[in-house]
Order: sequence, then structure tokens, then C-alpha cells
Amino acid sequence: MLKRLINIVKKIVFSFLVLYGLNLLVNSFNVVIPINIFTITTSTILGIPGVLSLIVMFFIVK
Repeated sequence: MLKRLINIVKKIVFSFLVLYGLNLLVNSFNVVIPINIFTITTSTILGIPGVLSLIVMFFIVK
């Protein structure tokens, strides 16, 4: 049980770091993906396709 909890925390931290790094990279293109519970959950569960869907949603909403 503890091993599974540690694995989930690792995924959440990695998702946070990926979103933060992505924001640093695409900041020059005026694209900002907010780092909140929704975006972290999406990127944790879906992985890279989740991050790409967040970028697509940014352009659809804007």
C-alpha cells in the first residue's frame, strides 16, 4: 500500500514539473497553462496526451 502511494505522489510531482517546464518553454508564444488541481490531475492520469490536450484546450477557449 505504501509503495502504491509513493508511486502516485511521484506521478503528481512529475506532472507538476512537466507543466512548469512546459510553461517556461511556451511562455515566449504567450501560451500559459495554469498549474491547478485540474491540470495536474489531467496530466497525471493521461500523461503526455493529457498535456497535449491541455494545450489544445487553451487554443480552443482563447
